[in-house]
Amino acid sequence: MRSLSPEEAALWARVTASITPLSRDKAPVAPASPVVAHASPALPVAPPRLVKGRVPPPRAVTAAPLRRATIHGNLDGHWERRLKTGNVPVDRTIDLHGHNLERAYEALDAALERAVALGDRVLLLITGHHRPGEPPIQRGKIRAAVHDWLAVSRHAERIAAVRSAHRRHGGGGSLYLILRR
Repeated sequence: MRSLSPEEAALWARVTASITPLSRDKAPVAPASPVVAHASPALPVAPPRLVKGRVPPPRAVTAAPLRRATIHGNLDGHWERRLKTGNVPVDRTIDLHGHNLERAYEALDAALERAVALGDRVLLLITGHHRPGEPPIQRGKIRAAVHDWLAVSRHAERIAAVRSAHRRHGGGGSLYLILRR
């Protein structure tokens, strides 16, 4: 196990100071100065023994880092079946054919803004199929970038899920965007 650098120790001290305990019991006060961990030989840790009638002490839980809403959100079974069979009414269609990357991102952002303002629920995003190959084949860039665009979009919190579209709605060249109410 390696020791923490002074920068890492300072960062770790700031992180642990920002954690709010889950229990109502008073948490032990951490030392004010950052502690530098020294390298020590790795010792095997035995799993806790379970004794009948005794509950092992809870393990320390670290807080997960905050991040923006995921675009692969979970939908209930009813939604998943409807999307898989293509039996979902599309409220708005966004076609990105013929756009370069910059114009496609602007068109997607503007369409998402309109859809959110009008209360649309299901959007059909037509990106075109990804065409693998070495240059000079320069196709499929929008399709390759769209998931990243949606994840960092200013409307990312409003996107409940992104799924591949059914064949009747374009198949691999299209996506369903499900917006939150």
